Amino acid sequence: MTLANPIQFQATKEKLRLLKDRYAEIRTAPTDDENTRDITLRSLKQLINQLTEELARYESKTPA
Repeated sequence: MTLANPIQFQATKEKLRLLKDRYAEIRTAPTDDENTRDITLRSLKQLINQLTEELARYESKTPA
């Protein structure tokens, strides 16, 4: 995915904030299934990294 405009940029920033909040919630919540939690956290972390990279790529192409 490539961000094409400021609206997509802002929406992606909001998604990233929500994902980071969810990641923190899951990480600290008690669980009966450690394996499922680990897989979920790994998946969320990959998405967080992807969105962070897309935001950085957009910012680097946008004039200051």
